[in-house]
Amino acid sequence: MFKIKKIDSYVFKHFITLFLMTFLICIFILLMQFLWKHVAELVGKGISWSVLAEFFIYAVFSLVPMALPLAILLASIMTFGNLGENFELTAMKAAGISLFRIIRPLILFISFVCVGAFFFSNYVLPVAQTKLWTLIFSLRQKSPEFDIPVGEFYGGISNVNIYVRSKDKGLLKDLMIYDYSDGFDNATVMVADSGRVQFSVDNKYLLLSLYDGESFENLKKQRINNSSTSIPYRRETFKLKEILLDFDTEFNRYDESLLQDQHVSKNIKQLSQSIDSVSKISTQRSIEQGKEVVRQHYFGRESGSNSTFDSTKIDLIKYNTDTLFVSLDQASMIRATEIALERARTMKELIGNNKMMLDEPVMYVRRHEIEWHRKFTLSFACLIFFFIGAPLGAIIRKGGLGAPVVISVIMFIIYYIIDNTGYKMAREGLWTSIEGMWLSSSVLLPVGIFLTYKAVMDATLLNPDQYVKLWKTLKKRFISLKNGSSNHEDV
Repeated sequence: MFKIKKIDSYVFKHFITLFLMTFLICIFILLMQFLWKHVAELVGKGISWSVLAEFFIYAVFSLVPMALPLAILLASIMTFGNLGENFELTAMKAAGISLFRIIRPLILFISFVCVGAFFFSNYVLPVAQTKLWTLIFSLRQKSPEFDIPVGEFYGGISNVNIYVRSKDKGLLKDLMIYDYSDGFDNATVMVADSGRVQFSVDNKYLLLSLYDGESFENLKKQRINNSSTSIPYRRETFKLKEILLDFDTEFNRYDESLLQDQHVSKNIKQLSQSIDSVSKISTQRSIEQGKEVVRQHYFGRESGSNSTFDSTKIDLIKYNTDTLFVSLDQASMIRATEIALERARTMKELIGNNKMMLDEPVMYVRRHEIEWHRKFTLSFACLIFFFIGAPLGAIIRKGGLGAPVVISVIMFIIYYIIDNTGYKMAREGLWTSIEGMWLSSSVLLPVGIFLTYKAVMDATLLNPDQYVKLWKTLKKRFISLKNGSSNHEDV
C-alpha cells in the first residue's frame, strides 16, 4: 500500500509551488503573444470590459495545451536543479534512496495531470475554442469607435473618407468628404464650411449634416451610357445637406452554430463520427467518378446517366492502333491526332474537376483526424516533458531561473518545430495523420529515456570537464595515428 512519507511531501511541495508559478508565467507570455496577433480586432473599437474579460478567459483556456507541457518541463528542471544544487539530491542518494523513489510522488501527480489534460482537451477545449473564434469573428466585424481626427483622413466608415481641419464644441470645420459607394470611377466629393454628426436611436446609422458647401459628382458612367462628352461632372451648391450612412456601433455576436461543424469544436466521439461519415461519402464519390470516367471516355462511347456500369457487359474489340494509324492518309492522321488531343484535354479537365470535388471532403477528414490525435498528444507530451525535465535537472544541478529557463526554452522550441513540421506534413497529405501528429512524441521519447537512464546512473552528461578530457583523448589518439602513418611511409 502506498504510504505518503516526509520525502514525498517535501519533493511534491517544492514541485507544485514551482509548477503553479511557471504555469502562470507561461500562460501570461503566451497570452501576450496571442493578444499581439489579434490586437487589430481589439484596439479602437470601443469594446466593453465584459467582452474583453470574456476574450481573455477563452484565450487562456485555448492556450493551456501549449503552456502545460512547457510549465511541467520548466518546473521539473528547476525542482531537481535546486535539489542538486543544494546537495539534497546527493544526500538522498547517499541514504540509499533511488531517483525513481524520489520522483515517485511526482509520477503519480503527472499521471493525474495527463488524465486531466485529456479530459480538458476533449470536453473543455472544444467549447472554449468555439466561443473564442466566434468572438474573434464578431470583433472583426465590429465597426471602429467613431472619432474623426483633426488634420487627417478618417476611413472608419465603409466607402467614405472624411477630412476635418478643426473642431469647435462638437462642430466640425472645413470638411471634405469622398464617397466611393458607386466605385472609384464614380466618386462623389463634398466640401462644406461646417457640419455635425449624430447617431440614430438604434446606433446603426450615422447622420451627417453639412452646412454651406458644394458637391461634385463624377458622371463618367452616365457619359458612357449616353454617349455624351460635354458634361464630365455634376456640381451642386447647398445650404444644408444631410447624409445617412451605415455605421453600426453595436457589438453583434456571430451565432456559435456556424462553427459546430468545424474540427476545433468537436470531442473524440464527434470527431470519429464525422470522420466515418465523410470518409464513406468521399470513397463513394471517388468510385462514382472513376466509373464515370471509364464509362464516358475510356471506351469511346457514352451511356445513359441512369445506367449502371458493368465491365462484364462491354465487349472489347482489340485493335492494333499503330497499324490503323499508319494505314491512314496524312489528312486523316492530322484529324485523328486533333481528336485524340481534344479528348485528352477533355479528360484532363474532367480529372481536374473531379479532384476539386474530392479535395474538400479529403481535407475535411484530414483535419478531423489531426484534431483526433491532438487530443492524445497533449497528455503524452506532458509525460514526456516530465521525464526529460526531472533527470535533466538532476544532471545539471542548477536551480533558479537561469540555466533551467534557457534549457526549457531550447527544448520547447525543438519540440514546437518538430510538432509543427509533423502537423503541416499531415495537413498537406504528405504523411498520414498518425505519423505527423506523433512525430514529436516519437522523437522526444527516446531523449527522455536516455536522460532518465543517465540520471539514474549519476552520469555527468553536461560536465564541460568531461568533454574537454574526451577532446584531449581524441586529439592525442589522432596525433599518434598520424605519427604512426608518417613512420610507416618513411620505412
